[in-house]
Amino acid sequence: MSRLGEVLAPSRLGRPFRWLMSASWTSNIGDGIALAAGPLLVASQTRNPTLVAMAALLQRLPWLLLGLWAGAVADRLDRKRIIVTANCLRVVVVLVLCGFIVTEHVSIVVVLATMFAYGVCEVFADSTASTLLPMLVRRDDVRTGQVRLQAGFLTANQLVGPPVGAFLFAAGMVWPFVTQVLLVVLALGMIARMELPRGGVRGSVDTHLRADIRDGLRWVRHHAAMRTLALVILAFNVTWGAAWSVLVLYSIDHLDMGPVGFGLLTTASAVGGVLATLVFDRLSSRFSLATLMKACLLAEVLTHLALALATTGWVAIVIMTVFGAYAFTWGTVSVTVRQRAVPTAYQGRVGSVYVTGLFLGLVVGQAIGGPIAQQWGLTAPFWFAFVGTALILALVWRQLDSIAHAGDDDPDAG
Repeated sequence: MSRLGEVLAPSRLGRPFRWLMSASWTSNIGDGIALAAGPLLVASQTRNPTLVAMAALLQRLPWLLLGLWAGAVADRLDRKRIIVTANCLRVVVVLVLCGFIVTEHVSIVVVLATMFAYGVCEVFADSTASTLLPMLVRRDDVRTGQVRLQAGFLTANQLVGPPVGAFLFAAGMVWPFVTQVLLVVLALGMIARMELPRGGVRGSVDTHLRADIRDGLRWVRHHAAMRTLALVILAFNVTWGAAWSVLVLYSIDHLDMGPVGFGLLTTASAVGGVLATLVFDRLSSRFSLATLMKACLLAEVLTHLALALATTGWVAIVIMTVFGAYAFTWGTVSVTVRQRAVPTAYQGRVGSVYVTGLFLGLVVGQAIGGPIAQQWGLTAPFWFAFVGTALILALVWRQLDSIAHAGDDDPDAG
């Protein structure tokens, strides 16, 4: 293997991981293309703010409605088959949309229905895909593998995909979605080459899905470290959602940055995340997981304070770059901690609890962020987030050490 290949996917991680990483990076380019083309397609069909907001809601609604069910399915059926089936359905959904576009029968109703249907497929595909890494690599290599997957997400989904999607949409409304289909099909071919045990990870299962969901919720509730981590993620996403819900108005009206400046803010966070991938291995070898978790959560508190106090665009861009760096680090560390602590048979259900909590927090935060800003000004949601995260961090500070090492003495974990 070449030196570059060894850096990207160390040979000790094995060939199945390389196929997983390649499939993840490929599909993330397609998702990044849709990240830009989707809103552009919505805007081409309507200028109604309510319908535009509904499009954003429909992207998250399937996670709230079906996230726990998807996790339970991932823990009882053949995981590879679930991913292949869900992605095939995604291809069908996008192809139907392409047909409407080509025949000039596309409408906002068609677009909204497509986004919801695509989101449903995505819930099952992504919930199951998130369980594969602990099955493919040793427990000590989960962190290394997670870094590679997160780096691909940042580079492909956040940096490469969106500008390509915007360019393809300008060339022709249908082209970004055709490209997305081709990339998903290519990723499917890579997934098909992964070697995984056949059948469900729990063997023969005779329980109802509702019982499986209750069992997963019970596992989280009785595991002190994972319960606390789930509550932290929920609470921090409420505060984050409140602040970020007005980010576009904050940048345009408060900082006078204009639309281009707002784009620079989101790009800066992606750049920060990419930079973090370059130094993460050094950081993780020098500092413990607990130290990294504490540093990231403290940085979150200070980020809200800094944005509340910022008065110029360039300062906000620097802050957002730092935000992207620690957000990548936190995401990698928190998922690694969870995947190392949770038994294989519970990875789908426990992971779905976290993702559902994440989206629930965002929805709640976005619901209260607007009214807070309208009542007390555009910086008020950031002050709310600063105070809220500071209080939460003070409450859980001492528990972060035990959270970081959860499952270290459990032979069934990971």
